[in-house]
Amino acid sequence: MSVYFRLMRLDKPIGIYLLLWPALWALFLAQGGFPDIKLLIIFVLGVTIMRSAGCVINDYADRKIDKLIERTQNRPITSGEISAKSALVLFFVLMAIAFGLVLMTNNLTIQLAFIAAGLATLYPFTKRWTHLPQFVLGLAFAMSVPMAFAATNGNIADGAWWIFAATVIWTVIYDTMYAMADREEDLKIGVKSSAVLFAKFDKLIIGLLQICLLLVLLKISEIFNLDVFYDISLILSAFLMIYHQKMIKNREKIACFRAFLHNNFIGMIIFAGIALSLMV
Repeated sequence: MSVYFRLMRLDKPIGIYLLLWPALWALFLAQGGFPDIKLLIIFVLGVTIMRSAGCVINDYADRKIDKLIERTQNRPITSGEISAKSALVLFFVLMAIAFGLVLMTNNLTIQLAFIAAGLATLYPFTKRWTHLPQFVLGLAFAMSVPMAFAATNGNIADGAWWIFAATVIWTVIYDTMYAMADREEDLKIGVKSSAVLFAKFDKLIIGLLQICLLLVLLKISEIFNLDVFYDISLILSAFLMIYHQKMIKNREKIACFRAFLHNNFIGMIIFAGIALSLMV
């Protein structure tokens, strides 16, 4: 069981957190306060299961590539601890469970779930043909936003797409930091990523994306009439972004990976600002 646990990356929950924060932003904003407890449970479980499924299909797709990268050589499929066929079975079981959860919502949410599932399945293969798999990952992560609005209100408010955009931009930011840690090995084996595409302009482009993210988050404040708690969260997030730029300054592998992990605090702080603005 520990092998399957590691395959689903449940021992490394950072991916769950990064996927969960935008879903929580959307649930609270869609409700205008604390969301329906049933929907909250469905989305928390759904995020956990879909992230696990995403890790399984990612490792299946990368089972040959992972052998060539030091950081991923000991993943369960690559190391031979579990067969590729067993991993695929697990993936479809997880997807079935996630679909069972979404069936407890409404028709629009179910329809959106098919798009989310398609993007999650497609993402691991995109690094073969595009330098922007991080953008595809952002789209997959951001699908929780319209789904949250659809499940809460039966429709997707215009403001939801600003949250969707913020999620995509934020994902590209932190996953580019993640890709910077593997860039040298990716170049050797021909794997594409935004870090490879941006090359020496990586820090500059990440900085520009961070500014764009803050501007979109400001627009969200205007749309949903958020108050000073949210403003404080944006100020704190801006300082964290500056700190992340400092962390990746020398492009050291460990520092870039730590900057990726540290983005969790941005999601957490923004969520706190939204929740306090709506509920206090």
